[in-house]
Parts: sequence; structure tokens; C-alpha cells
Amino acid sequence: MKLPPLKALPVFTAVARLNSFSLAAEELSVTQSAVSHQIKQLETYLGEALFVRTGRYLQLTEQGRQYAESIDAALRQIGKASEQLRGHDRAQLRLSVFSSFAVRWLVPRLPDLQQAYPQLELALEMSSDVPELSDRVADCFITVRPDSSAYSYDLLYTERLFPVCSQRFWQQVCQQRGLDPLSAAANSEQLTAESLASFPLLSTHSIYNRSAGDWQAWFAAAGQAIPASARLQHFSHMLLALEAARYHQGIALTNDYMLSTRADSADFVRLPAHHVVTGDVFYFAWKSSRQQETSIQLLRRWLRQEAIESGLRSHSAT
Repeated sequence: MKLPPLKALPVFTAVARLNSFSLAAEELSVTQSAVSHQIKQLETYLGEALFVRTGRYLQLTEQGRQYAESIDAALRQIGKASEQLRGHDRAQLRLSVFSSFAVRWLVPRLPDLQQAYPQLELALEMSSDVPELSDRVADCFITVRPDSSAYSYDLLYTERLFPVCSQRFWQQVCQQRGLDPLSAAANSEQLTAESLASFPLLSTHSIYNRSAGDWQAWFAAAGQAIPASARLQHFSHMLLALEAARYHQGIALTNDYMLSTRADSADFVRLPAHHVVTGDVFYFAWKSSRQQETSIQLLRRWLRQEAIESGLRSHSAT
């Protein structure tokens, strides 16, 4: 078996991950010229260009991207086999996860994961958008796009939005509407879409990628449009809108995982009103070719059980 220049492979994967010769050199504690030499040597051996420069930017060619996927996975397998032979049974796993899901649902649960599986070292890769499913990005993912045939998926949560406000703001709502705060919170028929429109509405742009898209969908579920008189305040992210609601600035639309763990969940009141399904379904995703890796299956089972116990997913969901 003829192998490529083996010293060049870790250099190549570092450049592919960082999209930078200089950053790769810094990470590997070598000079930039040494990195350049190794990449050139590898490209000469392969007879293919692995990178292309566009102005100041460096990116993989299509051949380079495919090669990086295979080489990165192979190096990780070599490292894992070597650690097992040395008697080091700790497993490192990178999970790409949306920021709101991580902050409000996953991170508070990590001590339980560490207690259940102390051999599992989980590194979180924050994602503000739908991540590319690739070994270069992470070992596994929480995603809303199960569109890669190379990956397997386990359902965690079907998203729905419902209106919430702070405890203090709820008192104001009840006072203005002539409601009893305790009985109204238990009666789903008390608040209509029209009654909510008279209060400040906190909107999250990132849910539907347009201003007021979340409230438009919520009102549409009631067969109405947002009244022209409605007062809307816009935020780029659900985390920001929820914080504004916590500080008594109005009514926000949020979902189940945002309120399922944090100690401050008691600061909010879920208003007695309808909810709307966004169409986003959250999955745990892992590469099918890595199906037998113990660390991935441990994390998969733990996430699935936590989703069931927190009410995000039913036992019968598939």
C-alpha cells in the first residue's frame, strides 16, 4: 500500500478546519512556510489542488473538501485506536448545537451527563445557523435539516411557539383585562389573539428569518392578521426576546426547551392562549458510517431519554 506524505496529513486537516495557513501554523507551533511546504508536497503527491485563494480568503476545492472528510475521519480513528490500546478509555466528542438549545436546555443538563458517563468528554460547537453536516465541523449534530443521506437521525423535538411574559407583566395583563391571575392562568380560553395585540409584542427575527414572522404565524393560526395598532419590538434571537420578556417589556413567543430547565423558568408565565407549530423538527444526527462508535451511541441514548423526561419528545415518537 502506497501512502501519501503522512506528516502532511495533520497539517492539511488543520488548514482545512481553520481556512488559514497562518492559524494552522500557530496551532501546530510551526512556521507558516512549513505549513505551505507540507500542503504543496501533499498536492504534488495527489496531483490535485486542495485549496484555492479568492482574494484574501482561502477555501477548499471540491476535491479538497472530499479528501478532508476522509482524512479527518481516518486520523480520528487512528487516534482513538491508539488511546484504547494505551488504556485511555476517555472519549472526546464534538457536538454542534444551536445556541438557544445549548444555553437553555443542554448546558444545564451537562452535569448529569458527566455523572452518568464520566468517560465522555463533550465539546460543544456553537451554531447560529443550520450547520453543515461534516466531520470537519463536528462528530455529531443537533440540526433541523435531516437532508444528508450519509447521516442517521433521531428525533428530539417538534417545535411549537406559545406566548409568555414575566410574572409582573402578567399581573398587568390581568389587571387590564379584569382577570384573576390564578384562575386565568389555568383557563386556556381566557385570552384571545385580539386581547394580546393590545400589549407590546416581542418578536424574534431568527425564527422565520423576517421581522414579525413569528407573530404573523401565531395570529394566522387564529385566522387573523396582526392588527395595525399592534406594538412590535424586534430582536434578532429568541434568547434576547426572552430576556426582554423577563424584564417586563412585553409578551414574547418561545418554545418548550427554552423553559424546560433553567431556574429562571419560574419567572415566566405561559399565557392561556393557543400555540403555533413552526415546522422545525430538531434531530440528533450522526454519520451512519460511525454507527458503532460507543461515544456517539451513549450521547444519542442520553439525549433521547432527556428529551422524553423533559417533555420535548414522547416515548412513541419516531
